[in-house]
Amino acid sequence: MVSTSLLELPKKFLENLYSPFVGREEEAKVLTLALLTKEHIVLIGEPGTAKSALARRAADLLNAKFFMYLLTKYTEPAELFGALDVNALKQGIYRRITKERLPESELAFLDEIFNANSAILNALLSLLNERVIYDGYNVIKVPLRTLISASNRVPDEPELEALYDRLLLRHYAKPVGEDMWKDLIDSSWELEFTEKWKVKEPVMTVQDLDRLYGMLPDVDLSQIKSKLLKLYVMLEEKGVHLTDRRKGKVLKIVSAHALLNSRMKATEEDLVVLKYIAPRELDDFEKVSALLSEELKTPIKYMRELNEIFNNIKEAGKYVDAANESDPRLIDLIRSLRATKDRVISLGRESGDEKVEEFSREVGSEIDKLVEKVGRKLGIYT
Repeated sequence: MVSTSLLELPKKFLENLYSPFVGREEEAKVLTLALLTKEHIVLIGEPGTAKSALARRAADLLNAKFFMYLLTKYTEPAELFGALDVNALKQGIYRRITKERLPESELAFLDEIFNANSAILNALLSLLNERVIYDGYNVIKVPLRTLISASNRVPDEPELEALYDRLLLRHYAKPVGEDMWKDLIDSSWELEFTEKWKVKEPVMTVQDLDRLYGMLPDVDLSQIKSKLLKLYVMLEEKGVHLTDRRKGKVLKIVSAHALLNSRMKATEEDLVVLKYIAPRELDDFEKVSALLSEELKTPIKYMRELNEIFNNIKEAGKYVDAANESDPRLIDLIRSLRATKDRVISLGRESGDEKVEEFSREVGSEIDKLVEKVGRKLGIYT
């Protein structure tokens, strides 16, 4: 039996993760999905978009062993994996001092990851894929759950293709818009000079994440597989290619998205995670998001249609105010409004989303008022 309290933890963690940061809900969401699935993530964007701060806060909220480092082309393996133990070497034993280095971390953040030189690159590939580091004659097993990486660019060097593909989740972190600047300066002040956002105790543990990971295979995926295959075809037609590795791992992220919404059954809404997996180039992020917003039955899509209906009702109200009592189109308008009301009710029920259902009732109420107004003008209602 599924523990309700355990199922509520991912959403609680997500809310605590993004709360101090203005406009960083998407970054926090993709990071949470990576943690739930033991996958790795790259945040692409200019410096100063809260990438490292989110990573550090995630570690605090989990009480996880954390390591972070900025890579340059001159970074030596010892800086990440630990220096050689000289005393052991004198005795003919080759080993590293890994204390507080990457091999002992449960969560890590590597900034400018695509600056990795060949020595570090080879070590990272085995680290990401197998959770081991091949170091001389030694095989170091690591407890790393998720590597959070950052870069200000998409790599175009062939030697970086394998590394980029192993970072399953990708997100383009843009600066916040002008409408958020006031909130941004206020939140930055709070983070700098107050204790408001200090993590006093973990929201969940790495052990909780392991239990949630064990629930992923139990999520019902039956309703979304055929739609996912159609989306693969559509993406290919738009020039967005997913490797077999990425295609094969999408369902795991879909399951995690369902858990994040406290569900054990995946819906079309969960396929939105493709926007974190399918893009390769920066242009792809907008391209994939546009396709998904058109093709998926998400709350956003239902709200968009309801908003359009709501605006049309307002315009129709102006027409009714200006029309005379003998206008024959008013009778047709009543029929049209009743059909529209049925559609509005259907949208609310079909969405399965509380906010959409609430808005559908509001739109339905506006339709009823307009029908009554038309009826009074025609003398049908008094």
